[in-house]
Amino acid sequence: MDGAVWVAAFTGGTAVLASWVTNLGNVRAARAQAEASAVAQERGRARELRRAAYLDLMEQAHCTGELYWRAVFAFDQVDDADELLARVQELRVQLRDAYEPLMRTVRVIALEGPAGVAEAAEAVLGAAADTNRTLWHFVLGESGARERFEACHGEFKRLLADFVAAAREAMAAGS
Repeated sequence: MDGAVWVAAFTGGTAVLASWVTNLGNVRAARAQAEASAVAQERGRARELRRAAYLDLMEQAHCTGELYWRAVFAFDQVDDADELLARVQELRVQLRDAYEPLMRTVRVIALEGPAGVAEAAEAVLGAAADTNRTLWHFVLGESGARERFEACHGEFKRLLADFVAAAREAMAAGS
């Protein structure tokens, strides 16, 4: 009988040990799965924040671009110099109001990254500042200001297209 007790004790101990090892493995697997899920959720959240920032910049740039188109229309359609000057002044005020949200959005993108998209966003902001400045020079009566406006407006559109391409590439890469 002593042998049977030892076999039973050994078998019971082995079962308890096996259960403990299995439980330990299950706990580790559950912890690893929870950590992987948290990392995936954080990546998804970061991706959505970037996407929202990119869309916000495109919306703000569209508003700014619409004001530039109004300036182009005024240059092409308004013959009276005083009326043209008044329209350009009005557009400059609207552009000043549109610049702050554009700048805020670029700052968010600079924070969220990645670097290539942030640089493209900053280039759009710089082009907007340059284009806005040409309208000030037009108001001051500087010769060639309208031509510089048209060149800067073209650069703004090109840099915005570059930003969209960089944002698309970053989203496709998952960064």
